[in-house]
Amino acid sequence: MAEPFFALSGYDSQGAGVHQAGRPRKFAVPSLLRSLLSEHLDPGYVAAAARRAHRTEPPAATARIAGRAWEAVAALLVATVFAVAVAQARSVAPGVHDAQQVLAKNVRAAEIVTGRLADKRDTYANRVDEMRRHRLADDAQGQRVLAGLDALSLEAASTRVTGPGVTVTVTDPGAGRNLSDASKQRVSGSRQIILDRDLQLVVNSLWASGAEAIVVGDVRIGPNVTIRQAGGAILVDNKPISSPYSLQAIGSPRELRDAFDRSPGLYRLRLLEASYGVVVRVDGRSSADITLPAGSVRDVRFAKQIGAS
Repeated sequence: MAEPFFALSGYDSQGAGVHQAGRPRKFAVPSLLRSLLSEHLDPGYVAAAARRAHRTEPPAATARIAGRAWEAVAALLVATVFAVAVAQARSVAPGVHDAQQVLAKNVRAAEIVTGRLADKRDTYANRVDEMRRHRLADDAQGQRVLAGLDALSLEAASTRVTGPGVTVTVTDPGAGRNLSDASKQRVSGSRQIILDRDLQLVVNSLWASGAEAIVVGDVRIGPNVTIRQAGGAILVDNKPISSPYSLQAIGSPRELRDAFDRSPGLYRLRLLEASYGVVVRVDGRSSADITLPAGSVRDVRFAKQIGAS
């Protein structure tokens, strides 16, 4: 039992030193088995543990003070950023308000000028029409020419017309009390119910019902006149209109009303009335008390006849 143990452990009592049997001799090469039995920790871990033992760690109080100092610096930095933002907002606010006031004044001034120019245009157009009628109404040929001009001007919406007809008034309910009621939002995020496509359908239904001239708001519907949506506003010929929306059509009141009652336009309005609370009122006038203004006349650069052979 002793010899294998000494052989494995690096000791040997036999061999060249037999005469010294009482003194075991140690081999120069260390024994792997002895290191495994006696050294339980890797030398690298031993060195790391020794370095950690010699390293001076800061006390816990110093660490807490350093952490609080960094928190104070971060809070001061955030407060500084907010203070600078508030100061900038306050410094810019007067300038923004002044710019808004200037823009509003410019818009009002432009609207006044546009209104005056439109009135002057209508005055000159009426004067030209009176002079033309006075000169052409004397003979039969002039009367035929005058009738043709009247038909063309009616289609082009270039002259003011008066006659019996029908008035359609559509009132948008707007925002209700419960702003979170998504079922009353026809367009997500908007409380507007009446859209441009609704008025387009009503206008087309009035034309199909026999209307001779139509006005939406105070804008005459004619060639190149569009009804479109611009954000939360509806523009007719680039002029904003608001609720209640008034559509006036000249034509035979009874025939126009009967045909419009069966039209897709009124059906759409009744559906909106039942679903969203839109107020729809159709008034058929029997007397010649509807006067529609002249529309904007634009130069036509290109035209193509539909259905021509």
